[in-house]
Amino acid sequence: MSMIEPNVAALAWFALFAGVASVGFYVLTGMFPLETRPDLKGRPLGLLLLAANVVLLLALVGGGLAYGAANLRWTSLVIVGGLAVLFAPGLFNVWPQPWRDGMAGLAIMLAGLGGALGLLQQVGSVFTL
Repeated sequence: MSMIEPNVAALAWFALFAGVASVGFYVLTGMFPLETRPDLKGRPLGLLLLAANVVLLLALVGGGLAYGAANLRWTSLVIVGGLAVLFAPGLFNVWPQPWRDGMAGLAIMLAGLGGALGLLQQVGSVFTL
């Protein structure tokens, strides 16, 4: 395995971050355009949850790419990232319908993205002041 990727632990962490980001992408794309989502458009809490999820998703994608570029071979980065994007719809479809669409899905994704960002900071220290 060391011939393929010497840092297997970093590869596993990157796979987790890429998987969470990919599922988050599918959940959030279902919330746009806002004109088709009256349950979110008229509720300030829904818009706040949506905005917070978008910010956390962008931070996770950027931080995950920085972590992967610093710790992995570029071939591993591309292959694992591609597999995460490829299999994320399957993970998304396993969720019950109320979790995918609406406030519950946004709240679950907010917790997932926040947890993944916390782990990313703990493991990779990619965000510094």
